[in-house]
Amino acid sequence: MTEETNPPMTRERMRADIARALRMDPEEVGGDDDLNDLGLDSMRAMSMVLRWTERGLQLDFGELAEKLTLDAWWAVAERAMAKRVHG
Repeated sequence: MTEETNPPMTRERMRADIARALRMDPEEVGGDDDLNDLGLDSMRAMSMVLRWTERGLQLDFGELAEKLTLDAWWAVAERAMAKRVHG
């Protein structure tokens, strides 16, 4: 995939992906909202992580499962992206 068809992950893209999985508007997903309370189950979460992995973002599902919020997931993603850049 090219950069054009595979844009880099952003916090807003992550929010949109989560919202799509929950059939919600992105604005309805707050940074500290518990994603389980919003209706995210483990199968949908695994599906999202798989798609993100296919796009080149290597995330540890166990680390994501520690705290189910957009803010926490974005922090994990930022660390993963920094690790990829800095080795």
